[in-house]
Amino acid sequence: MAIRRRHLPLVAAPALLSLETRQAMAQDPRRVIRSVPIGDLRALDPIWTTTYLTRNHGYLVWDTLFAMDAQNRPQPQMVDEFGVSGDRREWTFRLREGLRWHDGAPVRAADCVASIRRWGARDGMGRALMRVTESLEARDDRVFVLKLSRPVGFVLEALGKIDSNVPFMMPERLARTDPNTAITEVVGSGPFRFIREQWNPGARVVYERFREYVPRAEPPSQAAGGKVAKIDRIESLYTPDVATAANGLTTGEFDLLESPAPDLVPRLSRTRDVVVAPNDPLGYQFFMALNHLHPPFNNVAARRALMAVIRQPDFLMASIGRDIPSRECGANFGCAPGADAGFEALGWPRMTDAEAAAAFRAAGYDGRPIVVMNPADNATLAPLALMTAEALRRLGANADVIASDWSGVVQRRASRNPPAQGGWNIFCTNATITGIQNPLLNVFVGHCEGGWFGWPCDARVQALNDAWTFEADPARQREILTQLEKLHVETVTNIPLGQYRGVIAHRRNIRGMLPGPALFYWNLEKV
Repeated sequence: MAIRRRHLPLVAAPALLSLETRQAMAQDPRRVIRSVPIGDLRALDPIWTTTYLTRNHGYLVWDTLFAMDAQNRPQPQMVDEFGVSGDRREWTFRLREGLRWHDGAPVRAADCVASIRRWGARDGMGRALMRVTESLEARDDRVFVLKLSRPVGFVLEALGKIDSNVPFMMPERLARTDPNTAITEVVGSGPFRFIREQWNPGARVVYERFREYVPRAEPPSQAAGGKVAKIDRIESLYTPDVATAANGLTTGEFDLLESPAPDLVPRLSRTRDVVVAPNDPLGYQFFMALNHLHPPFNNVAARRALMAVIRQPDFLMASIGRDIPSRECGANFGCAPGADAGFEALGWPRMTDAEAAAAFRAAGYDGRPIVVMNPADNATLAPLALMTAEALRRLGANADVIASDWSGVVQRRASRNPPAQGGWNIFCTNATITGIQNPLLNVFVGHCEGGWFGWPCDARVQALNDAWTFEADPARQREILTQLEKLHVETVTNIPLGQYRGVIAHRRNIRGMLPGPALFYWNLEKV
């Protein structure tokens, strides 16, 4: 089935702004940014969920102990000074003076200890750090000490992790929430405050500059350095209709589109006073998540049959078209620029459609509907669901495409119920290349107790993850990573669908955009 790409006209949009926003703009329009987010914010807890929508929200509200600069080196952020013992088993951290939560309370070392522990129960890198942690304690209000059972080389990289799950620091009373229960109260210490009383799910999220935030003195560099808020207010306006969003940007109703519809990128690029440019230096990987708990994909033979009929160029064309740079890549940890796509070397199954359909039936497929979740409000991901349904039909399968908004997919993907009882079989999503490059960073290919949605479990993956994590020899690490790549293809942890460079679109008078895998609103200004 060919996916026809829509080309929608850009026409004058109706007034989109609330009276409250117009009043704020009337005071000083240079101090307000109106943006269209990548989806409808429903989950507020960036430790509980890996969704990038919540991660971006997290960067506005919360701060981190360390942060990655433009060279992806960890730099102190909330930390003022730190030291490590000669045997590299004891780390001491002192917080900066003057850090305050948005409710006015001072940030304490005990808050950070509780936050690290909660993050460490959810994130793959955090779990690896906690496994070698003998103790983590506050010495006083500004100092905490981490003692390890063995030295490891990723302490600062873990505390400064830039992509989901980001180890954001929270007040102790919130950080003591069960890691498997999402927090609903949002109190951070970052450059912007979440204005809960103005949050209207399905419509608007509002943030205001936290006037007591004290940025670092260093210049900004990706997620590190001085987080100087140059605007007073951000209105994040959920606008699922892509033409309305594009029209609003061209007429000035919006200042920024976090994820413009690929169909409209060529026209937006030719629009006066609009800038379209990549934001993430490395880009993204599409992938298909499969539910390993329920038929038919609890059988690896069924997973491999589906993998055999996946044609990455078709998925890339359906989603992003010809105008956004893309490439094929068969690796779960991503492909470096210029590197081979890796299909043959990694052992991707090669079958004709007829052979794959026969293998699918032999794996036990009995004609039951296969539930494919479709985030219909996401112009980049929705075409992937339709292409997945077409691939299933080539296998002779009955595809049941369930449309919802992205937040609905996020909620449903957490269900372990059978697909006919509110669960699911397949959904497609994306991940930053920055966040998937190795077993510690890549939460999407975890197995067993560290498994992401889909819940794969193969003890060999866990053993190799551990071997890579604690291997000191870089050459040996590369060998282990290659073994893991082949094992993920063999077990079909998920199915890579290709890489691409995402873009953002903004009005030409927006300056100070900081490239990175997340969207950062500090340093932005309207001129």
